Amino acid sequence: MTLSDADLAHLTRAVELAREALDDGDEPYGSVLVDAAGQVRFEDRNRVKDGDETRHPEFEIARWSANHLTPDERAESTVYTSGEHCPMCAAAHAWVGLGRIVYATSSAQTGAWLAEWGIPAGPVAPLPIATVAPGVPVEGPVPELADEVRELQRRRFGA
Repeated sequence: MTLSDADLAHLTRAVELAREALDDGDEPYGSVLVDAAGQVRFEDRNRVKDGDETRHPEFEIARWSANHLTPDERAESTVYTSGEHCPMCAAAHAWVGLGRIVYATSSAQTGAWLAEWGIPAGPVAPLPIATVAPGVPVEGPVPELADEVRELQRRRFGA
């Protein structure tokens, strides 16, 4: 897997959004939607701290895209995210017809970190994007960002 400088810049922004989420008392996840011309169209971070566990940035991107982009624009877009989409977000991504996903760290990496720190798994199986949405092109994880994302997760759990 070879990512462009632009890919790495957008993925780094997703990790910055994850840090913003954590600094605001939320779970450290962030995502950026980029169109075929390389323009950022929408970005968000986790907003689940108030009790709505569906407020993932990838899900918000799917909702926003369905309301603001044509089917062709959605298909030609890329979503950059600090962590691999959960099954809910992968399904939303596929249902609205979004294109490529690039993620910094995988669900398997996050699961291994949680196990190492003695943190119980969440209520939803951490299925890979390719299992939930097999038609979506996926790239990740990106080793250059793993340590930074791991540190955000460690801070989240006080491990």
